[in-house]
Amino acid sequence: MTAIQDFAGRSALVTGAASGIGAACARALAARGAARLVLVDVDGPGLDALDLGACDVERVVGSVADEGLWQAVAGSLTGLDHAVVNAGIGSGGPISAISLAEWRRVMAVNLDGAFLTLATALRAMEAKAEPDRGSVVVVSSTTGLKPVPGIGPYGVAKAAVAHMARIAAAENARKGIRVNAIAPGGVDTAIWESGEDFQRSVAAIGREATLKAMAKTTPLGRFASSEEMADSILYLLSDAASNITGHVMVSDGGFTL
Repeated sequence: MTAIQDFAGRSALVTGAASGIGAACARALAARGAARLVLVDVDGPGLDALDLGACDVERVVGSVADEGLWQAVAGSLTGLDHAVVNAGIGSGGPISAISLAEWRRVMAVNLDGAFLTLATALRAMEAKAEPDRGSVVVVSSTTGLKPVPGIGPYGVAKAAVAHMARIAAAENARKGIRVNAIAPGGVDTAIWESGEDFQRSVAAIGREATLKAMAKTTPLGRFASSEEMADSILYLLSDAASNITGHVMVSDGGFTL
């Protein structure tokens, strides 16, 4: 079978690229011909561990919530074609019990960091001369669409970034820049590892059984893989989705039904 090379010669920015959905996107972009990737994550060893073949890769270690990081990275994004705004952190607890410090910790990465990433990527794309200047996918969540108790700041931030993507789509459509969002349901990624309930369950019954139990609320009965999410994200980034902008794609195994 001939490999799909629909990103041949193109450049892309991916945040949260050291693991999970971000790493899967980086690998898929490289496999599908991307010439250059700029990858951002706080996990330097995780970035270094990515094997992306002959693709030219710039690895940037730091927080997406750091405005200085984006001021430093902006020069590396000249001619940027695509961006995956993916970096995020989890949080737990009812709203009445969450401290302002915890609220701000989550918002700093999941909302402020997404804004800084998106704004920087859009400016890089706006500077290009060609009529089709690029495409962006912002990673939201079904928890931004369906209220799920116990993860208030995460859900609120993910609702906000989905709407931010739609606003950016309206602002940039005539500039030849498409902006969409994806709202995954349960995905088997490392974001679960920080949850105390998850850790207790893993200790008691193992990780696979824990994820299977969690997936009982999903009609398809399973969590998605990061690679499945990457396939959907790359579709939205690609020319195959050239008439799609301002859309929030739900990929959740039926969770929001």
